[in-house]
Amino acid sequence: MSGDQRWLVAAAPPVFVVLWASGFIGVKLGMPHVEPFTFLMLRMLAAVALIAVVILVTRPPRPDLAAVGHNVVAGLLMHGGYLGGTFIAISHGLAAGLTSLVVGLQPILLATVANAVIGEKVGARQWLGLVLGFTGLVLVVQDRTVGGSAEPVAWICATVALLSITSGTLYQKKFAGSGIDWRPAFLVQYGATAVMAGVCAMLFETMEVDWTGEFVVALAWLVLVLSFGAIWLLYFLIRRAAATKISSLFFLSPPTTAVMAWAMFGEKLGLLPVIGMAISVTGVFLVNRRGS
Repeated sequence: MSGDQRWLVAAAPPVFVVLWASGFIGVKLGMPHVEPFTFLMLRMLAAVALIAVVILVTRPPRPDLAAVGHNVVAGLLMHGGYLGGTFIAISHGLAAGLTSLVVGLQPILLATVANAVIGEKVGARQWLGLVLGFTGLVLVVQDRTVGGSAEPVAWICATVALLSITSGTLYQKKFAGSGIDWRPAFLVQYGATAVMAGVCAMLFETMEVDWTGEFVVALAWLVLVLSFGAIWLLYFLIRRAAATKISSLFFLSPPTTAVMAWAMFGEKLGLLPVIGMAISVTGVFLVNRRGS
């Protein structure tokens, strides 16, 4: 591995955490102006249009049909199921803190099945790190888990989001990451998600959009920074590191989002969330620290 590659591998995790966490800020800005599936459809269509231009200019290798099929499945899980489930859970009254707690079980759930699915061993030190990571997450979101009356469908959709991002990470690691360049992979995954979201929007929503400046900024941020920057880094890391180590980074997303919300919207940031951030960082360090 060259020096540039080592630098990129080292820098990718913290950059990914910051970019991924900023997605919740984009959702907070955009959700008041559009319904969930319509929002997801517009985001994916814009991403498809942009990546299509990149493909026309750069002309990457054409993937085979098997790789295309695997990426359809990965896209529907990692984008359709995860994002759709999260958006709907919040729109049906489940507090963002509770939603992040449910989805925050992802690293522990993934570690539980990683050995059976992809032969990835999870040691005692890593299990301790996962438990610490989730404990810190609980402290971070403890003052954001009240308020609102969640409908049963909200809990169902949050669970769907959890299962989707977990299975999608494993599927991407095992099947969808090889035999295809990232550019056609993105095109296939975002295209499949756009079709799914579009069908759901036509069936269940009015598809009305309040095209305010705030919504346009939120949409542009989610397309450029999340659908390209954060997702590219996630897939880069999945190809080069253990799935359990990558999933542990999701423990750091709510703390980072909390700091962003405090800085941008003046949201409360008390002592317990700060302590929780330190515990989560310690847990992620234990999961990712190289053994002797």
